[in-house]
Amino acid sequence: MAKSQETWNKKEKENKKKKKREDKSKKKEERKANTPTADFESMLAYVDEFGNITSTPPDPTKKKEEINAEDIELGVPIREAADENDGNRTGIVSFFDSSKGYGFIKDLETQESIFTHIGKHLEEIKEGNKVTFRTEKGPKGMNAVEVRKAK
Repeated sequence: MAKSQETWNKKEKENKKKKKREDKSKKKEERKANTPTADFESMLAYVDEFGNITSTPPDPTKKKEEINAEDIELGVPIREAADENDGNRTGIVSFFDSSKGYGFIKDLETQESIFTHIGKHLEEIKEGNKVTFRTEKGPKGMNAVEVRKAK
């Protein structure tokens, strides 16, 4: 006669799987039984005039005047061209590596750091120099051109 293919280890694994399935189904039944019944009204949330989320609906007497559809701007607002090429700006050279030929100028008005390359300089500059420059759009942002020492 042949031996049974069912070993003690196989039986043990089978029993563990069965117990896990039973535990899982018990937990599922408990969750179903303990779930509070939520009606649609309790799930609603409202936004008040200040942008805060509340559970009370807005007061219709506080409603503002009609909104004109033409006043709504869709997309990014058009930026004035004066920002990018607005003549001479002043700044201080915050970093400049003369061996590599590039550096950064901190604009005194906007406090932004603007890239500069030695090929766009009219005079030789060093770190800490106060300079005047113009800006132009580069591949990675604004670049300083026509850089010269301020007087």
